[in-house]
Parts: sequence; structure tokens; C-alpha cells
Amino acid sequence: MNEYEVAILYDPDLEVDLSKAEDRVKKIFTDNGGAVLAIDNWGKRKLAYPIKKNEHAIYVFYKVNLPVEAVSKVDSSLNITDEVIRFLITKPDLKAIAKAEAEKARKAEQASKRGEQTGNGEESEANESEG
Repeated sequence: MNEYEVAILYDPDLEVDLSKAEDRVKKIFTDNGGAVLAIDNWGKRKLAYPIKKNEHAIYVFYKVNLPVEAVSKVDSSLNITDEVIRFLITKPDLKAIAKAEAEKARKAEQASKRGEQTGNGEESEANESEG
């Protein structure tokens, strides 16, 4: 099983009752042997250009584990689902994500060390400027 990120734009008219559409999409993933790891709902947003005469859409991002052979089945199922305006299935670059997180942690560590060093230096500089 591979991890995939699936971005789905739902019809904006579903804003009141999005749970049925989300359940249908989750069922598509699980019926094809997958498992939903995380869901990130960004809410209703304006589109860059009209899609199917809609100016807005509800953005929902899923992290999913799927077998490789099931991706095409999920793709075709999402393609005929009425509630879905657009979707995109991508495979994240896990090595690049890990590298970016390690770099972020390293920079945070350096910043905290710098903060400790400047904290002591600021007091001595303040005393010098007063005198």
C-alpha cells in the first residue's frame, strides 16, 4: 500500500450537508482496499476560474493508503461522482518532506541557541549604552 494525497473540490451547494458526500468518498476509498489516514477540510473558497458554472467550491484534502492497482478505480469512481467538481490524486515525496522537517528542526534549534546568546549580550550592551 502506498500513501496518496487526494484533493477534492466539492459542489458549494453541499456546504450544509457535506457529510453524506464525504461518506461516499470514504466508501470509495475503503471499497477499493484503502484506508483514510487524515482529512483536512479547508471550507468554501473562491475558485481561480469557474468550473461547471461554479465560482466557489469546498476544498477537502485526504491522506489515504491505497494499493497501486486501486488508484485507477478510485480515479474513475471519483470522475462519475456528482458531488465532486474536481479532484487530484498525488503521491507525496516522503523523502523531501522528511528532509524539509529535519531542516526546519535544525533552524529552530539554531534560533533558540542564538536567542540564548543574544539574551546575555543584550544586557551588557544596554549597560554600556547607559554609561
